[in-house]
Amino acid sequence: MNISAITGDVFKNHDCQGHKECHDRLVSILARLPENLKIHAPVPATFEALQRVHLPGYLAWLEKQCVKNTRYCMLDEYVYSGGYWEQNQIQMGYIDPNTYVNPCSYEVATYAAGSAVFAVERALSGETCFALIRPPGHHAEADRAMGFCLINNAAVAAAAALTSVDRVAIIDWDAHHGNGTQKIFYDTDRVLYCSIHEKESFPHTGLIKETGSGSGEGFTVNAPIRQDSTIADYQFVFDEIFIPALQRYDPDLVIISAGQDVLSDDPIASMKLVPDDIGKLTQLVRGAGDYPLALMLEGGYGPSHPDAICSIFDALQGKIARPIPLGMPGKVTIETVQQLKKIHRIS
Repeated sequence: MNISAITGDVFKNHDCQGHKECHDRLVSILARLPENLKIHAPVPATFEALQRVHLPGYLAWLEKQCVKNTRYCMLDEYVYSGGYWEQNQIQMGYIDPNTYVNPCSYEVATYAAGSAVFAVERALSGETCFALIRPPGHHAEADRAMGFCLINNAAVAAAAALTSVDRVAIIDWDAHHGNGTQKIFYDTDRVLYCSIHEKESFPHTGLIKETGSGSGEGFTVNAPIRQDSTIADYQFVFDEIFIPALQRYDPDLVIISAGQDVLSDDPIASMKLVPDDIGKLTQLVRGAGDYPLALMLEGGYGPSHPDAICSIFDALQGKIARPIPLGMPGKVTIETVQQLKKIHRIS
């Protein structure tokens, strides 16, 4: 399999000392990439590509928010009080309680989205490409930044792909539900969105009953599972729900929103996966069919994150066999799968 990555120095320009979503997380990944891996230089998204997903007014507002933040942001400069952020604090670098910007952030976000588009273009040309980009994107809605995300990279990439193919599937294994990706494609049958995530966690969306609307009814598949879930829970959901749904949908392209905050050492989530488990998830998707595949970096903030990225590349290179189920999934996971089978008519 022809494999590559797209990444570069431009992503260091969106940074905030002390924040979990900082450039250091990407630096540690780049230091561990496989030797001889083809690496493409990042490219910016066109405004046309961005506005397929985001409202032009939101993009103009976001750019303005970034440009006016002339001070380099430091976490200890912001004090959350009374349930809201005061206007002068927002101007200093935050556009919501979790999401910072600096003067370079808009440009960097366009490079993240453009690199995601490039990754799907490579995938459709027969080259599996991993967009090692930041800031992440799956929480960003059409008109709203949140959860460290400014522009929805996976959504921009999927929308670009839909100009030349009929159907795109997005598999999102980040510990937090991709509310932005879901909302953007909630009314269409041209995108199958499957998310497995912590139950009752940020952003408090992604319920089983959220299945799409209109022509999109049935094309959103949410598997909320308990905190402390292991690879046994994940594999059960993939084997029983995601892979059958993917094969039934028969997409022209698969995008993985790869969030490694599911690792047991991640500071902002509570799942119990280890780095090799991420490769196993990759192999489950890879083995589902001969679909063009692109991957987008989402969350992941713990010390073992680079090891998980290495495991993904091992799976893409065929070094990881289809995992044998280890252990039993938890009761909540079993109940979730039973409900999903009924709702989505999966036998």
